Amino acid sequence: MAECNHDCSSCSANCASRENAGAPAKEAPHEMSHIKKVIGVVSGKGGVGKSLVTSMMAVSANRLGYKTAVLDADITGPSIGRTFGIKEKAMANNLGILPVKSKTGISLMSVNFLLPDETDPVIWRGAIISNAVKQFWTDVIWDDVDFMFIDMPPGTGDVPLTVFQSLPVDGIIIVASPQELVSMIVEKAVKMANMMNIPVLGLVENMSYVTCPDCGKKIYVFGEGKVKETADKYGLPVLAHLPIDPQLAKNCDQGVIELFEGDYMDDAMAAVEKLLEK
Repeated sequence: MAECNHDCSSCSANCASRENAGAPAKEAPHEMSHIKKVIGVVSGKGGVGKSLVTSMMAVSANRLGYKTAVLDADITGPSIGRTFGIKEKAMANNLGILPVKSKTGISLMSVNFLLPDETDPVIWRGAIISNAVKQFWTDVIWDDVDFMFIDMPPGTGDVPLTVFQSLPVDGIIIVASPQELVSMIVEKAVKMANMMNIPVLGLVENMSYVTCPDCGKKIYVFGEGKVKETADKYGLPVLAHLPIDPQLAKNCDQGVIELFEGDYMDDAMAAVEKLLEK
């Protein structure tokens, strides 16, 4: 084989360089940002607890001593500010935008931190929304971050495509609920990640069960094992089974997700920590 001159236009070989030749270049973060690993948290549909899982992952990483950040890419339906109980607005200086810090020191950026009122709707077209997400990456001074978790909007539209193409995503976690319909939608998310060459770290099943307050038995309200069937089909692990827990809901509603108790995310964090070995 002739030596590669990195000019795909004059070469007929099918190699990794040719496969990546047409791919958009990754956006560089702010020059004062040093981000080791980026993990996207995605879902095929809304209402399955993606922002909850993103928040819990960030809190879990922070508890382990990692410098942690959350980029809220769900521009039209942001939840991160409410989940962490953030009321203040993001500030900026002549160098860039400064992320808001949570009570335990997690760096956060969400469109709600830039709006006059958190209930103001964001009525933007897709291209503007995608550019806003990229600016959260390029214009925010994140400083040193071990793990950045990106809370994606649901589906496989403009923003997930922008994030996968423009940001150096090291892996994604897919959030699902046990209803039968969700299995099909989860597969769409898995297939999109595969098409974009983004590793899928595993699945998190939310609303998996209810624990009986009297006997402690787990009651599988929507049926058992449906998400695992999809995970097994693609050779993926189920990283967590989150219950329908009034306390977790209360923590989110009151903006104190950093107080959640339990080891729900231990396996998910173990999968994320392995990224540092690569």
